[in-house]
Amino acid sequence: MKIIFAGGGTAGHINPALAIAGYVREKQPDAEILYIGCKGGMEERLVPQAGYEFKGIIVQGFRRKLTPKGIAENIVTVKKAISAEIDAKTIIKEFKPDICVGTGGYVSGPVLRAAAKLGIPTIIHEQNAFPGITNKMLAKKADRVMLAMPAAKKHFKGKCRFVETGNPVRGEILTADRESARKELGLDERPVILSFGGSLGARIINESLADIIARSAKDGKYQHIHAYGQYGKWFPDLLREKGVDPDSAENLDIREYINNMPVCLAAADVVVARAGAITLSEIQVKGKPSVLIPSPNVAENHQYHNAMSLVEKNAAVMIEEKDLTPEKLTEAIDQLASDPEKLKEYSQNAKKMAVDDAAKRIYSVMIEVLSKQP
Repeated sequence: MKIIFAGGGTAGHINPALAIAGYVREKQPDAEILYIGCKGGMEERLVPQAGYEFKGIIVQGFRRKLTPKGIAENIVTVKKAISAEIDAKTIIKEFKPDICVGTGGYVSGPVLRAAAKLGIPTIIHEQNAFPGITNKMLAKKADRVMLAMPAAKKHFKGKCRFVETGNPVRGEILTADRESARKELGLDERPVILSFGGSLGARIINESLADIIARSAKDGKYQHIHAYGQYGKWFPDLLREKGVDPDSAENLDIREYINNMPVCLAAADVVVARAGAITLSEIQVKGKPSVLIPSPNVAENHQYHNAMSLVEKNAAVMIEEKDLTPEKLTEAIDQLASDPEKLKEYSQNAKKMAVDDAAKRIYSVMIEVLSKQP
C-alpha cells in the first residue's frame, strides 16, 4: 500500500496522521508512506523525527478580517493555494499513492483536491465537534469523512459518507507505562505535574503557572515538566525573577517543546493543558486527571465543550481563561494533586471515556475504500 498523509499547522492535525501511519506500519511493514505538509511548519520537524518521508509545499490560511491588509494577504493566499495544488499534483504523480488521507489544516486542502482530480481515493479525518474550514470544503468530494465526535455531522453540508472513528492516539502513548517513564526521566515518587499550552505556547498559562513552579523549586513538593512554547522563550527569565534557576532546580524540567510526550504523559499525575481534541483523547486513554484551560480563540468555542465533556464525568477540573489567575490555578492543582482518592476517581473516569482503537477503525475504512476501487 502507498499512502500520502496531509495535515499540519498544529500538533492536533499532525499527531493523528502519525498515529494512523504508525498503525498502518504495524499491519503492513512494507507500506510506503509519504507526508506532505507546509514548508516551515511543525510537521517539517516532527514527521522526519517519527521516521516518515516528508515533502513540503507553501500554503497559508485566509484572514477572516477583511481589512485592506487582510484583503491583500488573502490575494496572496489564493495565489499560494493555486501554486500549492500544482506542486502537490507533481508530488502525487511521482509517488503514485493508492490513497490520500487528510487530517486537517490548510495544507491538506491543495493536496486532497489534487488527489481527487487525479482520481485517487481520498478520506479525511475531523478531530473536533466543530469541523475546520478545510475539512468542510473537502468533505463533499471525499470518499469518506471520518469523525471523532458525532456532533460534527450537523456542520457539514451536502451528501457526505460519514464514519465515526474517534481520535487516533499514537501507539507510543498507548504502550508507555508510568514506572518505566519515571525511571527514564529520573523522577521519584513525588507528584508529577505536566503542563503545556500548545506548540506556540499560551502567555496566560505560562504566567499563571510561574508561581506554583517557582514555589515547587523552593519547597520540593512537586516535580514539574512544563513546555512554554515557541512564543514563551521569556518564561525561564520569569522564573529567575521569582528567585528560581530552572536549569539547576532538580525537580523542574522546563523546555520549549515536549518531544517525548508519550513518556512525559505516562509519568504525570496531573496534566494542565488546553482542551484540544487530541490532547483530551491522549489524557483519556492514559487515565490522567487534568486541569483544563480551554482556548477561547477557537471556532464555536469548541474547546469549552470538549472540556465540559470531562468535567461532567468527574474526570477533570476546568478553569475558563477569563477566570484564570495564578492563585486559582495553584489552588486547583493543589486540591487535585494532594487528594489520592480524587486522583484515583478522576483517573478511572477519564479512562472510561477513552476510545483506544480509533487507528484500527480508520485503517479499516482505508482498506474498505481501497477494496471498492477498480
